[in-house]
Amino acid sequence: MSSRTTTSVVAFLHPFLVAGDYEVLADEDIMSSRGFAACRRTATFLLINWHAGKCELRAVEHRDLEFTLAQDHANANTNAMKNGAAALSPSEEQI
Repeated sequence: MSSRTTTSVVAFLHPFLVAGDYEVLADEDIMSSRGFAACRRTATFLLINWHAGKCELRAVEHRDLEFTLAQDHANANTNAMKNGAAALSPSEEQI
C-alpha cells in the first residue's frame, strides 16, 4: 500500500485564530484493487502561518474542520442577510 499527501486551501470568513487562508494537508493511504484505486484519509493537518515567517502544522480531525467551515460560512451568510436587510429597510422617518 502506498500513500500520498494532498494540499488544499480553506478560507475562514470569521477566522478563529489568525486572519487569512489556511493550507490543509491530508495524508491518505492509496489502496489498489482490480481495476480501481481508492484512498483512505489517515491524517489532516492545518498549516498556520504566523507573523515573521514562522508557521506551525497542527493535526486536526477532518470532520471537525468540515463542521467549523460549515459554521463559519453559515455565520457569514446570516450576517450578509442581516446587513443586506438593514441596508434595504426604510428608515423610521420614512414610515
